Amino acid sequence: MWKLWLIIAGLFFIGEIATVGFLIFWFGIGALIAMIVSLFTTNIIIQTTVFLISSTILIFATKPFVKKFADVKKTNTNVYSIIGKKALVIKTIDPIHSVGQIKLNGEVWTAESENNEIIEEGLEVEVLEIKGVKAIVKPVKVENKI
Repeated sequence: MWKLWLIIAGLFFIGEIATVGFLIFWFGIGALIAMIVSLFTTNIIIQTTVFLISSTILIFATKPFVKKFADVKKTNTNVYSIIGKKALVIKTIDPIHSVGQIKLNGEVWTAESENNEIIEEGLEVEVLEIKGVKAIVKPVKVENKI
């Protein structure tokens, strides 16, 4: 029976390599522990119980440790950090000809207007969202001062 537990452990380790989480590894360790138990008893119920209990204990005992080192903080990437910012149209945004560019923070972005309107070069726009590689923008209304 120890050979079966060794094969199961190997399958769990291969599965761990194929996934991005750190969960299946502990089932592989549990299978190795069950393999050791199988050298002392032929009772499959005891072996399976040892496998389940040891795997569960290992998962919960190491969860804080793994979380500490694998904690990924979500941050806005360059793409999403520009939403809501103002930019300058450097090439007229024309939905009919599918052209238009804006400049924001020294970077040039391909742009489309929110309502398929033409926005002339030199106007200020606000970035509303990102669709693929294009910034969706709307013109910033200029208030007349009297």
